[in-house]
Amino acid sequence: MAQQFIPYTVIHQPRRLQLPAREIPAGASPGQIASFLFDEEMNRRYLDQVARSCYYPATRVFRKLLDEGFKLNLGMSLSFIRQIERWEPELLELLRDLVAHPNLELVGVEPYHGFLFYLDFPRFVQRMDWMRDELERIFGKRPVVTDTTELFMSNDLYYALKKGGWDAGLMDGRERVLDGREPTHLYRYYHGPYLFCRHVQLSDDVGFRFTDRQWPGWPLTATDYAQWIGKTPGDFVFVAWDYETFGEHHHESTGIFEFMGHLPGELSAQGVLCATLSEARQRHAEQVQHLPLPEVPVTWAGAGTPEFFLGNSAQQSVFQLMHHAYHKAVLTGNEELVDLAIWLSQSDNLHLIQWYGKSGPEADVSISFTPREWWRLKPDGIVTEIQNVYRQFIRALDRYLDPSAG
Repeated sequence: MAQQFIPYTVIHQPRRLQLPAREIPAGASPGQIASFLFDEEMNRRYLDQVARSCYYPATRVFRKLLDEGFKLNLGMSLSFIRQIERWEPELLELLRDLVAHPNLELVGVEPYHGFLFYLDFPRFVQRMDWMRDELERIFGKRPVVTDTTELFMSNDLYYALKKGGWDAGLMDGRERVLDGREPTHLYRYYHGPYLFCRHVQLSDDVGFRFTDRQWPGWPLTATDYAQWIGKTPGDFVFVAWDYETFGEHHHESTGIFEFMGHLPGELSAQGVLCATLSEARQRHAEQVQHLPLPEVPVTWAGAGTPEFFLGNSAQQSVFQLMHHAYHKAVLTGNEELVDLAIWLSQSDNLHLIQWYGKSGPEADVSISFTPREWWRLKPDGIVTEIQNVYRQFIRALDRYLDPSAG
C-alpha cells in the first residue's frame, strides 16, 4: 500500500487579451503594441479577486501546515509572478516565505503557461532554462522537477525535457498512457527524466468533487480521504491541484481549509508520510519502471487529450494564428516582439473558447474561466475578436520587416 503522499499545486494567472481588438498604429514600439494586445486593467482586477479569496488565505494555511510537518510541491507560472511583482508585492513576500520553507519543493512551470513547445522546441528548451534562472533569482531555489503546461507530456516533449537537463517531469496518469499500470509508481522512458503520474481520481476528489453534493463521497472528510490514500496499492500517491482549489473553486465556507488542516494528522494515522517530489524520486529510483510515452500528448485538462484545446474550429483557427504570429515575430529578429508572440501562445487563449459549439461539463469549466466582461460580445463576437487580436499583431510587424509598409 502507498507509503507516501505527494501533493502538488500550481498557480497561474493568464495575461488576458483586450477585446474587442484594437487597431495597432503603424510604427508602434513593442511596448506600445503590448498595450493594444493585453487588458492589464482586467488582469489586475481578477488577480485582486483571486488573491483575496484564495492566494492570501491558502498561502497562510499552507505555511502553517509546513511548520507542522506537512510537505508541499508548488509550481508558479511567470505569468502569475509578473502580475504579483507589479500589483501584489505583499503576496510575493508571503510566497517567498512559503517557498523558503525546507518542507516545500519549488517546481518549474512553463513560463507563460503556453504552447511554445508546439511552435519551437529549441526555444522552448531555452525558455525553460531561463525560467529556472528567474525562479532562482526571485525565490532562491532552483527547480529540478518540471510541469510543462497543464501536465502535457508526450514522446518528443519528454526528450526536450531531457535535453534541458530536468531531473523529473510531471504528467497525468491517464489509462490510455498507463495501459494497465498503476499511477502509484515512479516511471521513466529509457534513460531520461523520472516521471510522476497524477492519480486522477484522488486528485479530482478534492479538486472537482469536494463541493459536489451529488457525489456519493460528499461530504469528503480528511479521515475518509486519508483512508483512501492509505489503501491505495503502490509506492506513493501523487496528486495535483490548481492552487485556486483552495478558496476560489471551493470557497472557504465549504470547509476546504479545515479539510487540509486535518489531513496531515489523518495521513499519519494511516502510516502515510508526506514527501516532496525529489524525496520520493530518491527513495524509489531503484524501483523505477519503464513507461512508453505517446506521440499524442496526455494532459490533465478535460478528457486528457489536446482536443480540449484544439477540439473546435474556433480553437483551431486561433492556434493557426499563434503559429503565424510567432514565426513572423521571429523573422523580425526583435526579441521583444518574439516575447510578445510567446505571450500570445498562452494556452488560456484556447482554453477560454473550448465551449464554442459545445455543451457539457468540459464546456462549463471553460465558460467559468472566460472573463465575464467578454460576454457582451456574444459567443461569435468573442471568437472573432480573439482572432482579430492576432491579426492586428501580425499586421503590426510589417513595418519591422519593411520600413516602407503602412
